[in-house]
Amino acid sequence: MSERNASRLWTLLLLAWLLALGSTLAVLFIGEVMGQVPCVLCWFQRSFMFPLAIILAIACYRSDFAVWRYALPLAIGGGLIALGHSLLYAGLIPQPIMPCTATGPSCTDASMTLLGFIPLPLLALLVFVLISVLLLIIRRSSTA
Repeated sequence: MSERNASRLWTLLLLAWLLALGSTLAVLFIGEVMGQVPCVLCWFQRSFMFPLAIILAIACYRSDFAVWRYALPLAIGGGLIALGHSLLYAGLIPQPIMPCTATGPSCTDASMTLLGFIPLPLLALLVFVLISVLLLIIRRSSTA
């Protein structure tokens, strides 16, 4: 692998880590500083994002471009939960199976949006998709 390609891959890996770290810090701020209790699906998404922040940090430190093997399943798993959560938020999945309102806080509150119009479940989906795409690019470029 050329030094230029390795530098490009490391930059992509760093970007994936920054997305995971930024998401992790944001949800910790929302929960711990702002005092907003996450719903059940938000907790499930966090269970995929938190390890990604750690795994991708270690991969950046070690320049481990094979990280896609164990980080990609986490990103896809979290993305699937975020997709389902976004569909619930949009009302495309029927009310009786909405876990957000049955036992905990609702993600449909106005306080659960960014800039007043971007719902947090959709933002989580976007971050998981971006991390997945970056990992797929790393996979393709490092094995070529």
